[in-house]
Amino acid sequence: MKAIQISQYGGPEVLKIQAVQIGKPHAGEALVRIKAAGVNFIDVYQRRGIYPVTLPFIPGLEGSGVVEAVGEGVTNIKVGDRVAYVHEPGSYAEHILAKAEHLINLPPELSFEQGAAFPLQGMTAHYLLHEFRKVKANDTVLIHAAAGGMGLLLVQWAKHLGARVLGTTSTEEKAEIAKKAGADEVILYSKQDFVTEVKRLTNRRGADLIIDGVGKTTFAGNLEAAALRGHIVIFGAASGPADPIAPNALMQKSLTISGGSLFNYILSTEELMKRARAVIEGVLHGWLKLRIDHMFPLEKAAEAHQKLEGRETSGKVLLNIC
Repeated sequence: MKAIQISQYGGPEVLKIQAVQIGKPHAGEALVRIKAAGVNFIDVYQRRGIYPVTLPFIPGLEGSGVVEAVGEGVTNIKVGDRVAYVHEPGSYAEHILAKAEHLINLPPELSFEQGAAFPLQGMTAHYLLHEFRKVKANDTVLIHAAAGGMGLLLVQWAKHLGARVLGTTSTEEKAEIAKKAGADEVILYSKQDFVTEVKRLTNRRGADLIIDGVGKTTFAGNLEAAALRGHIVIFGAASGPADPIAPNALMQKSLTISGGSLFNYILSTEELMKRARAVIEGVLHGWLKLRIDHMFPLEKAAEAHQKLEGRETSGKVLLNIC
């Protein structure tokens, strides 16, 4: 099969297409013909070596496609089923051998593109808004990078829970996209100090919940922008790892800081499917919309990474495999 295989850590140029052998499914596995694959920041971190992976490897942790074969003991899916998945490495390829218990049946109402767009970011949005602080009506939630694929899902879900949503973006164009997704106020961090704006917009109270996938350039400001007894959740490092702080610095405002990773919140098949169902139901009911911003052929995976790293996207980036 054709696949992108990384043999050394580095920039987008290390994403090279090669011919790779793939075997038959073993017990508990399924062979999936991939139709579309999601491109995420975790792929970038693995490519750079920030999250080390044994070399060589095929990047990509989510996608959608059609089951072509199943191994012994597989009963939850069958040949011909349309499926989506996450937490299965090797999506930048024509086929993947996946654990059958990780495969999510894709409703006929959802396209393969939607199937590749919802698992990682949709389930991440679910745990970020349900596991750390119970969002109440009129809570103020600050979402950084609100016009990205992850940010847009968080904005919509926080609004669905009744929150007042503040977002940060880099451009007026992205601000409009975030507002259309439901953000009540959008702060242009390229022109405005987000801490000052959050305090102004909340009558100096601050944000009850701050969700941060940016890291280095935003984290210190979060400590100032958070409300008394506020909660900050950091789940990424798009601008680099956040600088350390002294734990006692949290005492002044009684802040809570949490770190999140989706893979710690889908530890069982039951938990994974619960989150997947919640996302799919939101999409089918129409209050959660998946914005697919760019689609690239497999051969242009490097260009997809450049777009993502350059903050040139507003929505999900996908690879169109076949």
